[in-house]
Amino acid sequence: MKIKCPKCKKDAELAMDYSVVKCGSCDLDMSYGEYVKFIAHNEPKYSDILGDYTGSTEGQSSGSLDEWD
Repeated sequence: MKIKCPKCKKDAELAMDYSVVKCGSCDLDMSYGEYVKFIAHNEPKYSDILGDYTGSTEGQSSGSLDEWD
């Protein structure tokens, strides 16, 4: 499946089982979880998607990328 590469903004490939994201243009190779964190950290309009990975975040700020590991 084609998705936008978070580094070079060209087409990247998401594995059908959502296990890995790879970009042939800039050699990006990361797990889908890492991709979601990268997007959430670098694009403020998507920062709320981290809640899907952490459960309830009511009353908490999004924090930094290091706090989500």
